[in-house]
Amino acid sequence: MKLNLKIKSALSLMVILAIAYTGCKKYDNPPPTFEELETISSVQRKVLVISIDGLTGTELKTIAPPVIEELRKTSKYSYDVLRGQVANDAASWASMVTGVGYGRHLIKETTFQPTPKDNSHESPAVFRNVLDYILQYKSVRTAIVTPWQPLRNYLKIADHAPVVSTDLAVKDSTINIINTSSAIGSLIVNFRDVLSAGANGGYLASNANYKNAVLKADEYIGNLIAAVKARKTYAKEDWLIMVTSNHGGSSEDPKPGFLIASNKNLKEEEVKKSGFNTVLFKGGNILAQVPNDNGLYDPGETKDFTVQMQVKFNVQTSYPGFLSKGTSMIGSAITGWMFRQGGSGVSAAIGGTLNGGSGKVEYSTGTAADLAWHTITLTVKTDNATTRTLTTYLDGVQVTTANILSRKSLSTNEKLTIGYKNVDNGGTALSFQAADLCYFNTALDAATISANKGLKDITKHPKYNNLIGYWPIDEGAEGILSNKAPGGYNMELSGPFTWVSMGTDVPASVTPDPNAKGKSILLTSGAVSATMLYWLNVNILPEFGIDGNPFLKEFEIEFLK
Repeated sequence: MKLNLKIKSALSLMVILAIAYTGCKKYDNPPPTFEELETISSVQRKVLVISIDGLTGTELKTIAPPVIEELRKTSKYSYDVLRGQVANDAASWASMVTGVGYGRHLIKETTFQPTPKDNSHESPAVFRNVLDYILQYKSVRTAIVTPWQPLRNYLKIADHAPVVSTDLAVKDSTINIINTSSAIGSLIVNFRDVLSAGANGGYLASNANYKNAVLKADEYIGNLIAAVKARKTYAKEDWLIMVTSNHGGSSEDPKPGFLIASNKNLKEEEVKKSGFNTVLFKGGNILAQVPNDNGLYDPGETKDFTVQMQVKFNVQTSYPGFLSKGTSMIGSAITGWMFRQGGSGVSAAIGGTLNGGSGKVEYSTGTAADLAWHTITLTVKTDNATTRTLTTYLDGVQVTTANILSRKSLSTNEKLTIGYKNVDNGGTALSFQAADLCYFNTALDAATISANKGLKDITKHPKYNNLIGYWPIDEGAEGILSNKAPGGYNMELSGPFTWVSMGTDVPASVTPDPNAKGKSILLTSGAVSATMLYWLNVNILPEFGIDGNPFLKEFEIEFLK
């Protein structure tokens, strides 16, 4: 009897297991995942950003207010934060909280809505603000405390946005949040009295009103720091305190600001641009382009023009285009012009396929890809009804010349571009630096090209009045290559671009800086939000579009224990 019970029990267990097994097999098993173990720290990172609007870096250095001076002893700092092309109150604050330069966010009105570009039918891009990202990726509370209503409205996503009208109220409200919100993780605090004081007597340390306003703001900052250190949980928190300015001077005449990023583990160090800095054009997705030239750089059928650029290749590869105002080149089909790399050599390709002209014809520019800096030049000149002459030069020396009249019109809707251009669906193993791209609306003669190939002051060029595009490519930060010619347009960077310091390794047209050494870090307003995200361990994804520099990552050895 006992045996029968055992058998029945065993059969029952088998049935149950079978049902369970078949039930599980109704769905696919999830793929295995393997995650790296991470050290879990009980210390929470938090960030406090304080902007003293209207305070210039130079005047801060002169006044040297005591609280900020004490912060500077445990900070990385700059007295010369690069301002954008438009740096009024709205534009500079938009850059600070989006991490994007004005040339891309296009915000300059107090509505904080982007302004469409002139002659453009495209809708401007919209970028999220830093508090939006923090709230998405971190379980912390956020705050914006400002007497400026447009900014408060722009950042209304914050958990705390008290309505205040004076700097004193800003200070008191911020202290209240620090004291009462244990979950606070990110605060943006805005003082405006310095901006107002400078309007009466100037934004100078010699103006007593301005200096006193700076010292009062400094006192308030001391109050905020004391509140942070008095938090019951302070021993388990790691605070980054950034003191900065949306811009120096007035909104109508902005000047460079400053940035002090302080943490108890940081060593005092001024960060600044060192030596020559340029963009590393690597792979197929990093481009600099004129978005809309309104036909200014259209080579047409009879126009004369000259294109010249300093270039240094890091690899020898075949056969990508790297500087162009033309289509991709597939077989013999190309419309426009292109410089392309081929091993250690560089050639100029040109054609008018889409305009009824002949296909590609190529002319050597010489051994310009030997991993050293070189000056490459192309000129096109319509001599008469039967001759349109293309000439190429390497380092001021003529290489080839030919009649390209049969190519007909070189006009194309393609943009003037630095960076990869497809040639016969070849690879994208491209890597180079560029500098001093020049575009003249005349064909320079051989003597002029030879005499000015390494000209260090472009304003001294004998054909300066014919210069319609000049991009030094030495900004060192953000996503705009500024056009320094009398006329013309800026170029915009796209893709995962990086600025690299070349130190004293410079082209012939650049004077080397004998003091170039160490890290080269040029800060912009966008560094504020980029550094906030970095400090809070929010991964800055490419789709964020942020071009601000989270520069503290260069000093991790000092605070990552």
